[in-house]
Amino acid sequence: MTRVKVGTERTRLIVLRGNSASGKSTVAAAIRERFGRGLALISQDNLRRVVLRDRDRPGAANIGLIDMIARYSLDAGYHVVVEGILRADHYGAMLTRLHTDHRGPTHGYYLDIPLQETLARHATKPQADEYGERELRDWYRPLDLLPGGNETIIGADSPLEATVDHVMLDTGLARLPAHE
Repeated sequence: MTRVKVGTERTRLIVLRGNSASGKSTVAAAIRERFGRGLALISQDNLRRVVLRDRDRPGAANIGLIDMIARYSLDAGYHVVVEGILRADHYGAMLTRLHTDHRGPTHGYYLDIPLQETLARHATKPQADEYGERELRDWYRPLDLLPGGNETIIGADSPLEATVDHVMLDTGLARLPAHE
């Protein structure tokens, strides 16, 4: 089967992964704010929990939806940030295909936050009452890296601004103009 290449040599694909409360959404929002127009932000939580109200399981509909929106956005000339827990065993094959099919640079980052820090951060989130420590412990997957070694690990000691600076420089977004 011949797969169709997506995006251009200019488009950037960025995948931000990590456990719950690791800072993925905050980093993604800061990247988008800093870059401006021309960057699509695809949130696993939004698509899975809000749009589809689906459970995180192998073969769930949100996996294909994330893939489809990322591909469409790349083909439309947008840089793309896909962010979420994106468990390797559920999302790994899709993310690998997307990486392989993307014509431009693809960068993966795994926010590696210890369980105790995850629990502390979760307690400050608006949805802290929706699920608690028991669920977070069940969901927690230490260093759930994708096969192939294509992810940069960012530790809990990296503050938000330093993490955003790192991603912006590493991906080249810091040097690219935003769309008007």
